[in-house]
Parts: sequence; C-alpha cells; structure tokens
Amino acid sequence: MKLNRRILKSIQALPPFPVTIQKVMALAGDPDSSLTELAAVIRLDQAITANILRICNSAYFGLRRPVDNVGDAILHMGKKNVLRAVMAAGLSRYFRTAKGYDVEGGGLWEHAVAVALMSQICAERLSVPDDPRLFTAGVLHDIGKMVMGEFVEEAWQSIRELTGSRRYSFLEAEEEVIGVNHAVLGGEIALIWKFPDEILKAIAYHHRPDLLENGDTVPWIVYLSNQVCHVMGIGVGTDALAYRAVGDVAGRFDLKQRDLEDMMARLHRSMQDARELVGIVPGPGGCGRG
Repeated sequence: MKLNRRILKSIQALPPFPVTIQKVMALAGDPDSSLTELAAVIRLDQAITANILRICNSAYFGLRRPVDNVGDAILHMGKKNVLRAVMAAGLSRYFRTAKGYDVEGGGLWEHAVAVALMSQICAERLSVPDDPRLFTAGVLHDIGKMVMGEFVEEAWQSIRELTGSRRYSFLEAEEEVIGVNHAVLGGEIALIWKFPDEILKAIAYHHRPDLLENGDTVPWIVYLSNQVCHVMGIGVGTDALAYRAVGDVAGRFDLKQRDLEDMMARLHRSMQDARELVGIVPGPGGCGRG
C-alpha cells in the first residue's frame, strides 16, 4: 500500500515494538515453553520485571510473604496474568490521546484492554483453545488510531458530512477523505513491527472480517468483542456508533442474547480484576500505569 508521506512519517515516529514483549508473546503461545524460559526473557527488561513484581506483591494476590524474583512471581500469577502484565507494562505508552476520535488516552487504553479481555471470554464461551494471539490482537486492534488521529482531526468536517448526510460508515469516510482507514493502517504498523500474519489480519480487518478469505476465527472474535465494548460504552469516542455491522456475527457463533448478557457481566468483573492488578486499566478519569 502506498501511504502519503506525512502518514508514513508518523508511523516511523512510533517507538519500536518492545523486543521483550515479542519474545513473551511467542513463549506464551508455545505450549512446550517453560516458566523458566519465560522468566529468563522477562528478567532482561528491568521495567517489566519491576511491574511483574509490583503486581505479584499487590493486595490482589494476597501473598503472605513478598516475592522478590520473577520466577516465583510467574508461578504465583500464571502465564495468562503474566502476559497481561507484560502487555500493560510495555504498551500503554502507545495509547496517548487520539484527537480526531475525541477520546482521552486512558479511555483508549481501557477500550483496548476491554476488547482483549472480551476476546478471551468469547473464546472460552465458544470452546476455542486459549490463544495469546487473541489478547494481543485485542489490545492492539486500534493501534492505527494513534497515527490517524491528527489526520482525522484535520479532516473532521468532511468526515462528519460523509457519515451524516451521505451515510458513510466512519471507516469508509476515513478511506474516502484520508486515503486509508485506521484498521488498514494498523495492519501496516503490525507489518512494520513484524507481527505474525494472524495478528496482522485481526488488526487490519477488525471492522471487516467478512473480507478475509480464510476461516480464521481470531478476526471475527476481535470484531465481535469490539462491537460488544462499543455497545457497553467502554472507552469509546465519536466514531463508536458510526460503523456498519457485518451481518449477524452473534448468530454466526450461535450466541443468544442471554449468552451476550452473561459475557458482558463477565467482562465487567474482568475489568474490575484488571484495575485491581495495579493499574492494568485506569480507574475512572485516570490513565493506566506502565
């Protein structure tokens, strides 16, 4: 894809994706990897090590004695919580305010974590094997907004006209006015960051999984999770209700209204847990740590 020079420059200005997180993601997705290997990678990053120890020693885990090393912390927390903590420590800095979408950085991060958690809840409900790609794709599905924000703000009047009187979806309006939409741009960022193809596709098609030819469920689960979080109003901006639905995705997975309500209730509890995990998501009006 040929991007205009300003957009390309903005992508290049993003901090590089942390190598430690890449390695942790790979180990978390490898059923044959050991906790010893995971600890060895995390120890190399002082900031992430400090975050892991801080979280493990928090009131949430209620340990009788403080933990002072990564290996013991991983044993107490488990792989899933470690992955969440590592992602929080390394990625929340990318989610600054995206001006054109009228949502603060804390809200963007809260929405990102909510979609990631809902993706795991969906996978469990659908009996899909636990897959760290889901959490990663969920957290990063809107990473394109970090670059697109200034361009959307500049073109706001034109975009609003298209989404209003001409009934374009927000995605279509971005593409018409700016030449690319935030989802596709997120895919370009994922390509530069050398993400696995499955995560790249889930990010690039999180509004239009129907355009993918293969039957990978990850983009569909991220799409459904994003829709649910929009309905719940978690960290949403002015664009939230201006996207076109892609058929009956709940029906595609044979989910009834009762299932969706139960999943929303579980997400609410998971978000509370994430807040208690020492700032993985912000409290009301605040920004996450990391």
